[in-house]
Amino acid sequence: MPAPHRIALLGSGFSTDPDGPLDDWLLGHARVPRPRICFVPTASGDAEDYAGMFLAAFRDRDCEPSVLRLFRREWDDTALRTHLLSQDVVYVGGGNTANLLAVWRVHGVDRLLAEAHDHGTLLCGVSAGANCWAEGSHTDSFGPLTFLPDGLGLLPGSVCPHYDSEPGRRPSYRHAVASGALPAGWAIDDGTGALFSDGVLTETVTTTPGARVYRVESDGQGGSTERALPCRTLVRGPR
Repeated sequence: MPAPHRIALLGSGFSTDPDGPLDDWLLGHARVPRPRICFVPTASGDAEDYAGMFLAAFRDRDCEPSVLRLFRREWDDTALRTHLLSQDVVYVGGGNTANLLAVWRVHGVDRLLAEAHDHGTLLCGVSAGANCWAEGSHTDSFGPLTFLPDGLGLLPGSVCPHYDSEPGRRPSYRHAVASGALPAGWAIDDGTGALFSDGVLTETVTTTPGARVYRVESDGQGGSTERALPCRTLVRGPR
């Protein structure tokens, strides 16, 4: 049987809730009990404090964490490919979506992640790290909120993060979908998670009461529709 193509969109994670259940939920969907998980902080310019937060949050979890830095790259092409293709989970951090895509393409990381995806690696991320997998996204990469008709295209449609927490996100994204600037897609509130297998949504979860994942589509008449999806509440367990 071919490996499933899986992507998880995260509305939050270790940077705001280091011991939170959303990252535990994520690891629970890895293909092995003790997964190798690589954090890719490209969108933040490889911010060292961000990488440090990841390592601090995951070193006590049942996994093998690592960090891929591209702004001070040390691995040659062979080592880079070997490392990424050996990962069970690739976790992409937040920051600037447009910059992330540009840097990945220079280093060939876009092609390597597509190859890892084909081999069953779970791809995931928060904010820009959620945007990057889709065909397009809603972003502040250029300052004001706008649409970015660009991405790796591993997840059909578009993505909008921070749907409930940043002023202007909801109306701006809905307008982009209504106008055709972005294809129909998925809007995620902070504190939620959405898991896709072969492009099909299979699970939605939340750590925050009232937070949801939404399907946003054009209504064909110059407007858009928004459908809230039921989310299973994750319970914080003992660590």
